[in-house]
Amino acid sequence: MSAPELAPDIETPRCLDPAAHTALRAEFPLLETCVYLNNNSTGAVPRAAERVLTDYWDTLRTWRDDVWQGWHVGLDRYADSVAALIGAPPGSVITDANLSTLLARVASCFDYRPPRDRVVTTDLEFPTVPFIFDAFRRYGARPVVVGSGGPDFDLDALDAGIDERTLLVCVPHASFTSGATIDLPRLVDRAHQVGALVVVDAFQTVGTVPLDVTALGVDVVLGGAHKWLCGVGTAFLYVRPELAATLEPAATGWQAGDRALTFRRSTGWAADAQRFAGGTPYPLTSLVSQVGLDLLAGVGVPAIRRHSLALTGRVLELAGAAGIEVVSPVEPHRRGGVVCLDVPDGEAVKRRLADRNMICSWRGWLRVGPHVYNTLDEVEVFMAALTEELRR
Repeated sequence: MSAPELAPDIETPRCLDPAAHTALRAEFPLLETCVYLNNNSTGAVPRAAERVLTDYWDTLRTWRDDVWQGWHVGLDRYADSVAALIGAPPGSVITDANLSTLLARVASCFDYRPPRDRVVTTDLEFPTVPFIFDAFRRYGARPVVVGSGGPDFDLDALDAGIDERTLLVCVPHASFTSGATIDLPRLVDRAHQVGALVVVDAFQTVGTVPLDVTALGVDVVLGGAHKWLCGVGTAFLYVRPELAATLEPAATGWQAGDRALTFRRSTGWAADAQRFAGGTPYPLTSLVSQVGLDLLAGVGVPAIRRHSLALTGRVLELAGAAGIEVVSPVEPHRRGGVVCLDVPDGEAVKRRLADRNMICSWRGWLRVGPHVYNTLDEVEVFMAALTEELRR
């Protein structure tokens, strides 16, 4: 199916050069088939990923053990590219299959002995977080869920819930349901005042919202490639280097050892983020994801953020004009890259829009997530279609 017809002169926010934006769009074949505003769920993958897949198949077809050296170079390059994107030093990021695996590995570093045995989370977490820390109750963890049940974070309740009994504070940088962002400087300051560590799930923001982990002093950050980073099937873990040197995960694997690649028995831990590695890695997803990450790095997250705010701002304007209730915060500094809308029978509306090649997602609310390669014209075409569907 082809994409709905757009105006000949595609309107682009002035924060991006029109010629460069047109060239960037051309790298993503998906945009030729639909109006794609589902990047908060699954981002588009650039066409150059096909070459990586072909090369990988050629390697498998003519197997040689020594390819692992090159694959490890690729794994390290992707990890350090993510580190550069989030303001972290080289060697402070490790990758694995998914965020759940990495978060459980971090959680396994701690003893959860009273009096510091509490893990403070919010009621706006992705289901990964409460599920994992509920499982760690058997080791003494005491999850404490803070929130108001609303679409925004209750920062005052979070402040009150963090005290000298708190070991970890685990929060999302932005809620997957509403797009609301959390005040990380305030949270980090409060947690560190009482000696607690801050773990941030940044899956919903990395690649579209600036994040400088060094400036923030945040302890742990997790995220992944398949949303705003235009990749596939890989997640990352950053641990503040000074903290990493003190942690020893119980959930581990042979590649976390200090002599792993010598194929001799390790006698200690790897010196940097490699100590959070698991077993034999799967290199393909990092190799593929590098392509999208390089494109985004060429634009720069500040420019991506300006573009994102221009597009989501237009969603808000058009929703207001159509009388559609907005769930997400309207203030730019309080929303991520997605606008969530409360529409009747939203899941059915999402399916009808997909039948018209207008792609968004539904997680309790209708979620509209434009990215750097989208245009204002696409936003307007989508919102016009949504308004028509709601009037049926």
